[in-house]
Amino acid sequence: MARAAGGQFLLRMEDTDLERCRPEWARQIEEDLTWLGLTWDGPVHHQAPKIAAFTARLEALAPLGLLYPCSCTRSDIRAALSAPQEGVAHQVYPGTCQGRGMDSRRPGDALRLDMARALAALADHDLSFTETGPTHAGRHCVKGEHALSQIGDVVLSRKGEEIVAYFLASAFDDADDGITHVIRGEDLFDFTPVQVILQHLFSLPTPVYHHHALIRDEAGKRLAKRDDARALAKYRAEGATPADIRRMVGL
Repeated sequence: MARAAGGQFLLRMEDTDLERCRPEWARQIEEDLTWLGLTWDGPVHHQAPKIAAFTARLEALAPLGLLYPCSCTRSDIRAALSAPQEGVAHQVYPGTCQGRGMDSRRPGDALRLDMARALAALADHDLSFTETGPTHAGRHCVKGEHALSQIGDVVLSRKGEEIVAYFLASAFDDADDGITHVIRGEDLFDFTPVQVILQHLFSLPTPVYHHHALIRDEAGKRLAKRDDARALAKYRAEGATPADIRRMVGL
């Protein structure tokens, strides 16, 4: 798609969770893509070195009353900071720490976005995005009631572990890198509204999105490293060709 449009294809490692991202896994991704015949322009972009900068930019929302500290369980917060996953239900935060002031923030607390206040601040904004993927093609409007009932007060960072949320770091990087089209798996479609909201809060442009189909096994389950699924390297070792993988993706 990038080549056909006369543009550039940038590869980014969204490695903001330093505990769960390993250099050898990043190298495997590059090897797999090269084997498939995919090439990218320029060096691979990494988010890990920019975590402090992302966090500093996030703090700009604090004086606007759009953030509050949260001291709920570490495991729940870490799960909320990760990219959403197909088959893993998103738990809408019940608001346990809502109403806490930033002056009550303690080491280890996370920062949550007050979704109701954010939507109120964006009441006169056109919160919409264009999707060109096969499943959800069209123009989509972010509905306030949906954001409140299905997304809620999302975690944006956790102090002490220096982790920022996938959708926050990606929103910053898309703008900084001049990304016009984001191409990613269809399991991330449902969290696009969060990024659109953040883009408007930080006065960032909204790119066009294209969510593609996922590689699935014979039972229809998607292949994912967290599910101990087969890696592309294993298919390659068993004699699969790039053409075989392309067919699995539906290309």
